[in-house]
Amino acid sequence: TGDVSDFFEDEFAVIDIAGIAEEAARIDWESLVTLLRKYRLNAVAVRGAPAAMHDVIRAHDLFLDDGSSGLQAGGNREREMPAAAAAPVEAAAPTPAPAPAPAPAAPVQAMIVDTPVRAGQRIYARGTDLIVTAVVNNGAELIADGSIHVYAPLHGRALAGASGNAGARIFALQLQPELVSIAGVYRTFDEGFPAEVARLPAQIRLVGDRIDISSLGSATRN
Repeated sequence: TGDVSDFFEDEFAVIDIAGIAEEAARIDWESLVTLLRKYRLNAVAVRGAPAAMHDVIRAHDLFLDDGSSGLQAGGNREREMPAAAAAPVEAAAPTPAPAPAPAPAAPVQAMIVDTPVRAGQRIYARGTDLIVTAVVNNGAELIADGSIHVYAPLHGRALAGASGNAGARIFALQLQPELVSIAGVYRTFDEGFPAEVARLPAQIRLVGDRIDISSLGSATRN
C-alpha cells in the first residue's frame, strides 16, 4: 500500500488461513486485527480455521466462514446399536427415588442502549438480544448473540446471531446499514440499500444461506 493508511477505504476483510494451517496456532489475532485496521481494513470473519481455534477467533469478535451452512457431513447420522447378549434373569433391584429436577435458569435480560451509537463505537450483547432506542451512525457496530432491535435509524453495521444462532434477526425503524450479518452470513451494501425497503421499518433474517430483507408491513400481510 506504500504506507498509505487509507488505501482500502474501510473495506471489509475475510482472513483466509487455510494455506497456513500448521502455523495457524501462532497467529496473534489482536495484533493482526490492529494491523488491518491501520490500513482501514475491517476484519469480519476467518476462513479455513481448524476447530481447535474457533473459540479463540470468536473471542476476538470474528466470525467463522467455512463456506457452508447447516450440519457437517455425517453430523446427524444414525448408528445401529449392537444387540445385547442374553443374560440370566435376576431379581430387580429397588428403584431409587428420582433426583429433584434442577431449578430453571433465570432468563438473560436483553442489553438496552438509550444513547446514540457513534462512529467507531462497538457494542456487543453477549449471550442475549440487543435493543437500541437511538440512532446508530455510520461507522458504528452492533453485535449480539441474539437478535438486534433498533427503534431508530440504523446506518452502521449490525451483526446478529454472532455465536451461530441462525434464527436471530435484525429489526429497525429505518434501515440503511453498511453491513448486516446473521450467524456469520453477511452482506454489504456498496451500491446502496434496496430502495423498496430503504428508510422503512424492516427486518433482516437468514433464509437458508441467504440474507433476506423485507419490510415489516409485508411480513405482517404474509
